[in-house]
Amino acid sequence: MAHHLTIKERETISQMRCKGAKKAAIARRLGRHPSTIGREISRNGHGRYYSAATAHYWSAARRRKRPLVRKLDQPETRAAVCQGLSSYWSPDQISGRLRREHPCDRRRQVSPQTIYAWIKTQPNRSRWERFLRFGGRGRLWRERRGKIPRTVEIARRPAVVNRRSRFGDWEGDTILGLGRLSAIVTHVERKSGYLLAAKLDACKSKEVNRASKRLFGKLPDRLRKTLTLDNGKEFSSHEELSRVTGLKIYFAKPYAAWQRGTNENTNGLLRQFFPKRTDLRNVSQHQIAHAVRLINNRPRKRLGYRTPNEVLPNSCV
Repeated sequence: MAHHLTIKERETISQMRCKGAKKAAIARRLGRHPSTIGREISRNGHGRYYSAATAHYWSAARRRKRPLVRKLDQPETRAAVCQGLSSYWSPDQISGRLRREHPCDRRRQVSPQTIYAWIKTQPNRSRWERFLRFGGRGRLWRERRGKIPRTVEIARRPAVVNRRSRFGDWEGDTILGLGRLSAIVTHVERKSGYLLAAKLDACKSKEVNRASKRLFGKLPDRLRKTLTLDNGKEFSSHEELSRVTGLKIYFAKPYAAWQRGTNENTNGLLRQFFPKRTDLRNVSQHQIAHAVRLINNRPRKRLGYRTPNEVLPNSCV
């Protein structure tokens, strides 16, 4: 992509013109196309006379008179941003994805700050703001958890899991609905961020196992290595789940959500679709599956703005 000539380049043109150099020679010296040098001399020169300072001033003056064209005024770029927002992608994810898809075309690239600023200028800004993720309030309750029997603590989990160097290591938890009368069980693959989720009619161990066995049953053995769980009582039947799925199950320390950071972050993404105090009894499995598809096709910064669907081998899901 061509860039405007700098004052230093114009000084080189001026000096070489004084020495009688041809346009082609000047172009080779500057690494520019000969037509670029020709246009510069005809636009900003005066006959055989060419002054770098005068040429730079005239060029800047013409640019100031041009109408301002913003990147999001371009239909293709604006359409890509709108499509990303409609899919619940963050401005950072949209920006990173555009850089990945158009690495050599700066006109098709746009920064997250530009997207946020564009949203604020829209007459219907609320239409786009509803797709943005906002920080939620902390928990208003603290569960008095009993001790789950025969658990294996996270300290005994293989070190390879921490490195995220392989597929098949998962983190699990549940999202509670209004009044804790219904829930969603979520499992997230650590390396790819790939999400599995299912509705629970009740947040009980029997329901959790039933849904989890169905979700993991669709995966090949090589994608079922370990599962790190929250300390909720709904996971008290973990031994049966391990036996049926082949997963080696470990438990994070109580109230140490950062030990399941991938799962906690992904649950936050799912909360965009089902905010806190949502009565999940009125939410269908089809609605949950739709949200999961959107999340799994959402580019992630840590994945080089690829999606979990793209990172996880196609043959695995």
